[in-house]
Amino acid sequence: MWDYFCYWSLKTMTVTAKGQVTIPRNVRETLGITPETDIDFIEDNGRFYIAKADGPKKFRKLRGIAAANMSTDEIMSLTREP
Repeated sequence: MWDYFCYWSLKTMTVTAKGQVTIPRNVRETLGITPETDIDFIEDNGRFYIAKADGPKKFRKLRGIAAANMSTDEIMSLTREP
């Protein structure tokens, strides 16, 4: 599972005031992380690891299309596969 983990490549990064961290280029390239890539945070015995998510977020295409004047049933129908 941790094929890309190498002690010699560890780097310390600083978290910004907005809670952001820059992922080093070699890590991004190794994992295939590009802009807009979804990342999973995996907890294992008190340590966290990152991994490229398997696919796009299921509901990303639906963001912003539900209007406040829609009923719950109408909104739920948008999330159902045709």
